Amino acid sequence: MSNEIDTDTTADEILLAATNHDIDTLTKLLREPGAANVQDPDTGYAPLHAAVASCEADTESSETNGEGDAVHNTALSEESAVETVKFLFENGAIWNELDANDETPGCIAKRLGLEKVYEEIVRAGVRAEMLFNRLDEYTALGDDEDDEDEESDEDDEQIDGFEPSPSTGNGPTVATSNGVVHDPVEGFEPMPNPSKSPTSAGAPQNGDSSVPELVQTNENGHTTEPIEANIRNPNVNSEDYLTSELSYSGDRLLDSDKNAVMMDWETEIMFKSVERLVLKSGLRTMNVGFGMGIVDGAFLAKDPQMHHIIEAHPQVHQRMKEKGWYDKENVHVHEGKWQDVLPKLLEQGVVLDAIYFDTYAEDYKDLKIFFQDYVIGLLDSDGLFGFYNGLGADRQVCYDVYTRIVEMDLFNCGLDTEWLDIKVPEQVFTKEEWKDVRHKYWDNVNPYRLPTCKFLG
Repeated sequence: MSNEIDTDTTADEILLAATNHDIDTLTKLLREPGAANVQDPDTGYAPLHAAVASCEADTESSETNGEGDAVHNTALSEESAVETVKFLFENGAIWNELDANDETPGCIAKRLGLEKVYEEIVRAGVRAEMLFNRLDEYTALGDDEDDEDEESDEDDEQIDGFEPSPSTGNGPTVATSNGVVHDPVEGFEPMPNPSKSPTSAGAPQNGDSSVPELVQTNENGHTTEPIEANIRNPNVNSEDYLTSELSYSGDRLLDSDKNAVMMDWETEIMFKSVERLVLKSGLRTMNVGFGMGIVDGAFLAKDPQMHHIIEAHPQVHQRMKEKGWYDKENVHVHEGKWQDVLPKLLEQGVVLDAIYFDTYAEDYKDLKIFFQDYVIGLLDSDGLFGFYNGLGADRQVCYDVYTRIVEMDLFNCGLDTEWLDIKVPEQVFTKEEWKDVRHKYWDNVNPYRLPTCKFLG
């Protein structure tokens, strides 16, 4: 077996051109699919990382030419970085690719204070996620046709090096900015998509174009995947959670695998949410997801006319009985999943003044179904809706992307959202706070953005 030396320097040339913000050279080099996502084997930098990082001054740099370039290790301008980032997105760059330091391009831009670059990355993330959400809905509509399913399965078997993205359906593989679906590209696969629900609000803004996100596979078929926004705990699904053993341990509620279902540091967030949802006593209120009962205690402190609690976990039901929640005045506990309980309440003609949503082991798709199918049917015309906003809370750029996505989707359902920024307690960012917790569901995101929604008009 001969050991051939790889003399192809294309990847190095692309990374160098991105570092130098050399769009002319990039134009010549980015002609092959996936070229905008090559990575340095040592740093893990993709072209986006390189373009953003070159705006950081090297404190040990030697004499410069005054303008700054990669050769002389000096900082380039943010303006040229913005243009380069835009160009890379137009050529299929992945907005949330991770480097060797576990940073996305957005993480680097945020750390360096590059607000304009960061904004471009957030907008690209919104476009990409909304595009895949829309494609997933198109797929769901087609899943009812057995013939189409069989044809899709046959097509997948014929594609070398391609796997569909993990989602509830097997959606179209690659699409352009206008939504036209093309044949899959050999050796690439779509980015894992954390949310599934589409919206027309994902259309390009201010003339920007959406681009598909592709992930390059190596010769062995292994994939370097971009991160998936932490919309839910990746270790848990709803069915497994509902059969797991829970433990109330001081300031936290854990499942049998030591995943945190809820923690005491959320108390201020819960009470602030109720303060904004319940403006007077005597209202009809509801909370979905009891957990530790923090938000329900806040609701009862507002002296509601009737308070509904929907909780699905049997062990939480037992805890609620032990604490006397079933016997509290004006409290109605509904045992079961909200997907089963709410249709019955709609049939009964229940109308509410305030609704809060905070479930566990569900993702953004579930939240969207909740507000588009049930909030609009249960909420009074002048009522208010809120939810625990932990969408993408594993890193700031993902949090900002999903905050915008949910606001767009709420607007398309006729709901206007007002945001209140709350400083996250300092202990949340300490190792001690997450001791003995398997999954850290909040990380490096501040402030918490608290949503309060009401009907438009």
